[in-house]
Amino acid sequence: MSEQKIIQKRGHKKTDPLIVELIHVTPQLILAFTEKVMYWHYHTNTRELAWKEEKDPYKIWLSEIILQQTRAEQGLPYYLRFTEAYPSIHDLAAAADDEVFKVWEGLGYYVRCRNMLATARQVAFENDGRFPDTYDSILQLKGIGPYTAAAIASFAFGLPYAVVDGNVYRVLARYFGVMQPTDGTIGKKLFQSLADQVLDLKDPAGFNQAIMDLGATVCMPARPDCLHCPLGTHCVAFRDGLTSILPIRAKKTAVRTRYFNYLIVHSDAKIWINRRQGKDIWAGLYEPFLLETEVPINAANIMEYSGIPSHESIKKPVFEGELSQKLSHQIIKTRFFSIYPENTPQMPAYGSWIPALKLKEFPFPKTLLTFFEKKGYF
Repeated sequence: MSEQKIIQKRGHKKTDPLIVELIHVTPQLILAFTEKVMYWHYHTNTRELAWKEEKDPYKIWLSEIILQQTRAEQGLPYYLRFTEAYPSIHDLAAAADDEVFKVWEGLGYYVRCRNMLATARQVAFENDGRFPDTYDSILQLKGIGPYTAAAIASFAFGLPYAVVDGNVYRVLARYFGVMQPTDGTIGKKLFQSLADQVLDLKDPAGFNQAIMDLGATVCMPARPDCLHCPLGTHCVAFRDGLTSILPIRAKKTAVRTRYFNYLIVHSDAKIWINRRQGKDIWAGLYEPFLLETEVPINAANIMEYSGIPSHESIKKPVFEGELSQKLSHQIIKTRFFSIYPENTPQMPAYGSWIPALKLKEFPFPKTLLTFFEKKGYF
């Protein structure tokens, strides 16, 4: 079959010269890839997700925001919780920030939640609840990048936009033997172009779901199930023993360590907390009095760092334990200390005294949530 006939059959543009130059992909190989992925999807793919086959753009958008930097299995209960609490975008837009943060609590990367609220209110109040229905207009929404815009465009509106996430990078890199790093400028352009080439224009939503499912259940990062992979016949990584090498990442993310020392100040069955501000992690969530230091500190010297006026009624703080949480670019090492002064100390005006029994009503970062639960606060 000639190249022109293959292109006509797929309804696709001519193969990107960048692909031909860097990985020598033929139209026949592209066609075989698409057909095998779609056959597997229609006849073998049994992966079940609550949002699969969903056509409501609000719910698709909601699932995509939850799944940013979150595994499907971890995101599922949150998706169900949100769709039950907020059945429509109007319900979400009308909800109080703290209420929504509480539903999100434990999912992490809270900037997603703030962006989600901003977008919900924009769509509900400025666009009368009508979700944008073009790729470019979806891309303009807060917290949405090319991947999420492509996913919403294809799943909600059937538009021909290819998604490129970690699963897609892995499947394409291994099958076509792509040695370009996925995180380099050329690599990103190459993988997006390759994904556009293999996209099934007759069923873009089905294809996008298929390639992501294939990466999640068969072409996994470790111990891929190559013997049951529909692409095994022509897969370069399988043929040449490169599955442990591909895909390639050029950069190593620098990870810094931060030391958070929380001083839990008790007074008359109340605890002092405040809401985090600014653009740092956990903005919008609540926490006790925080001291961030360059090195760990202990109960003997924490009051020196605190700035809280010395008071005779304040005895030596009690060390309550420590936790560690790894985020994408940093490790948060947290230590907890409690003080029980006889008289209420003067605390910063930006916080509030909250009855200990009502702490569970406030949204906290995962580390603090874990601590409060372990200590029986709620």
